[in-house]
Amino acid sequence: MNIYFIGIILLFLSGFISAIFSQKNKLKVLSTLLAISTLFCLKPAVMVFLTGEKLSYALNFNPIFGEISFNIDYLSAFFIVVISIMSLLSIIYSNGYLKPYIEKGKNVSYHTMFLPVLIASMMLVVTTSNALAFLIFWEIMSLSSFFLVIFENEKKEVLQAGIKYLVFMHISVLFIIIAFAIASINASSYDFAAFVQVLKNNSQLANTVFLLAFIGFGTKAGFVPFHNWLPEAHPCAPSHVSAVMSGVMIKTGIYGILRILSMVEEPTKFASFLVLTIGVISALYGILYAIGQNDFKKMLAYSSIENIGIIGIGIGIGMLGLTYNMEILSILGFCGAILHILNHSIFKELMFLAAGSVYVKTHTRDMEVLGGLAKVMPKTAALFLTGSVAICALPPFNGFISEFLIYFAMVQGLKINDFFGLVAILLSISALALVGTMAILCFTKAYSIIFLGMPRSEIVEKINSDNTKVMTLPMGILAGFALLIGLFPQYAFKFVLNPASIILSHNLELNSQIFEIMQTISICFLGFILFTLLLLFIKAKLNKNVQSYTTWGCGYDRANNFMQYSASSYVSPFLSMLKPLFKKVFDIEKPKQLFPKKAHFSLHIDDIEEAYVINPLVKFDEWFLSKFEKMQSGNIQSYIKYGLIFLVVIIIGSLFIG
Repeated sequence: MNIYFIGIILLFLSGFISAIFSQKNKLKVLSTLLAISTLFCLKPAVMVFLTGEKLSYALNFNPIFGEISFNIDYLSAFFIVVISIMSLLSIIYSNGYLKPYIEKGKNVSYHTMFLPVLIASMMLVVTTSNALAFLIFWEIMSLSSFFLVIFENEKKEVLQAGIKYLVFMHISVLFIIIAFAIASINASSYDFAAFVQVLKNNSQLANTVFLLAFIGFGTKAGFVPFHNWLPEAHPCAPSHVSAVMSGVMIKTGIYGILRILSMVEEPTKFASFLVLTIGVISALYGILYAIGQNDFKKMLAYSSIENIGIIGIGIGIGMLGLTYNMEILSILGFCGAILHILNHSIFKELMFLAAGSVYVKTHTRDMEVLGGLAKVMPKTAALFLTGSVAICALPPFNGFISEFLIYFAMVQGLKINDFFGLVAILLSISALALVGTMAILCFTKAYSIIFLGMPRSEIVEKINSDNTKVMTLPMGILAGFALLIGLFPQYAFKFVLNPASIILSHNLELNSQIFEIMQTISICFLGFILFTLLLLFIKAKLNKNVQSYTTWGCGYDRANNFMQYSASSYVSPFLSMLKPLFKKVFDIEKPKQLFPKKAHFSLHIDDIEEAYVINPLVKFDEWFLSKFEKMQSGNIQSYIKYGLIFLVVIIIGSLFIG
């Protein structure tokens, strides 16, 4: 365990050490130090999986906090592995992403200081067993990520997104504080072990604490309706930061939910159905809004809400298994959810890094002005396509495996002997199937509009090369992870079985039926890959003597970029069927002549929560505060007068109370 804290200390210090070096070498030094600290942090996590023994360490901070214990069990070890590997790959990628900023004179010192602080705070969040320490590390995580989000703070929209993120994070921590306060008052301790004793013996208290914690942790995770910060913050942050936040940081919210669940004897039906319902709504809401986005990073942010919803569906199904005493349902639900945490970390980080590669070359996030990038950025195009296939849960990649487990869990849930439970399961199956269909629509749009066809503007025509190896290597590793989990799902299932055992409070034996199904999937996928490679080999042999000619162009002399679908027109027929769910803003310039010189169509989708809830509240707040503008006069005498009036009121009030 000591080596773990050496890694954490090195993480905290690495940003300050890298600050000593020149702007050109900061990221290289930071990457090296993070690689070393990652090895230190990974070792105890790997040992937990190999030996099955929980590691514990206590630090005495008397008289302020008392003794604070740090524990690495299967659940903590799983998150340490995800945080370590995903964060390291993003840091390596940042060497290429930030290079143009450094060349333009941008100071990245504070950026390189807060990056390792964010990673270290996430590590401490998933290992501490003290409520006060947890809240401190949670706040460090939120503040450090805020400073990373506002990297381009000279832009007004970036600052607005950063402030909104900070506001939502403090709303989040408020609910977590209330939940922990209730638990600690009843347990007379801040230690999670004491919470377990109290919550397992008082179901009503456990339900209250869980629901409060779910709101707090769910806000961090991005569940609807607590999601509003996410589509604003992720697009504004640098792509490697977006990758860490979406791929890793929002999962600390899921960790908090799972950790609280592990303290509860049995969740109530109300809590189980609530989590399942919010999961379904989040998945549908996220992918619906992802489809309508023309900003590809905003599209990926809404897709994160969708995938958090899928994880929520898995957790909700697992909770129903506990409620109805169906262990196979719990195992499949929680294993599917935990595996999707890993899978989403892989393919969403891959997608954000690929999106960053496009942004570095084009300096735009608008799909409508792109097109034809596959010809000049073939590696990035291939990696983006890999991530798109994985995120759509298509074989033979990893997204298919975790969603298959959740589907399998829901099919097993049809055996529930309860009408409402049966209806909920059937609706969840239908919703997840619809989500999968819409995901395919979303990412075929993204890939085709960005990478296929012809360039839609001069931005693309000026690009003549792909990104450097330091940017493509991390993406290649992530694509390899996505393929390996898809090809060998039986080992991925074994890997997540132990973290699931923490929630179920007992060791789980490997279910032979599920393992055999995973093996069958593995054999089918490997056979598919081999068959495809064989066909490609035969095609290559046969094509040696084949000559190619231009086919008849159906009367068109040559294609141009006006003959292509735009991102808006691609999805407009689908979105037109769902008018009540959106606030649409059209920008149309119709052709008015026989041979029109120009025509234009674009569709912008506003978040209905933003339009009808958040914005009216902000406007009311601005109106209310404007009534007090005269008090902020800048006159010192006026401020002294306010102080004297306040003191007089307090004295008079105390006399009446006395």
